[in-house]
Amino acid sequence: MPEDKVISESETPKIESILDLVSEAEDGVNSRISFEEFTDERLLISYDASGNKQMKIKVLEVSDENPPSKWKFGDRVKISKILITIKHLANQEIEEGEFDIEEIEREMAEKRHYTSTNRWIPANDIKNGYVIGSMHTRLISDASALDYIVF
Repeated sequence: MPEDKVISESETPKIESILDLVSEAEDGVNSRISFEEFTDERLLISYDASGNKQMKIKVLEVSDENPPSKWKFGDRVKISKILITIKHLANQEIEEGEFDIEEIEREMAEKRHYTSTNRWIPANDIKNGYVIGSMHTRLISDASALDYIVF
């Protein structure tokens, strides 16, 4: 006959309650974000004219230059480098490219004697490191004119 095994207290498995686990998780990481921090992904995306491509622009580098008149135009930052991600909706292909807007602006002025880029973007139009969709054409206008990007 099998013998009855006596389990001592040190051998008993620890059972943690779900509430203990949840409270430990909340202590380490704040899992909730405030309404002001929330950014809808659709706000960051722009579409081409035919609706076949999506574009998203991430800010890589910002100039430390001070805005000319903060009182008139608000708090703005001058963008130097961006990362453009284009997604082709038909085949889900993704293209990425890094652009030095400052260099492209100089090249445009040299080759065409004109530049249209306004690299000053309101600070409120940059969400989680990405530029909102309504500012995309402002940042890529010279790159488009020089055929660096076709969108």
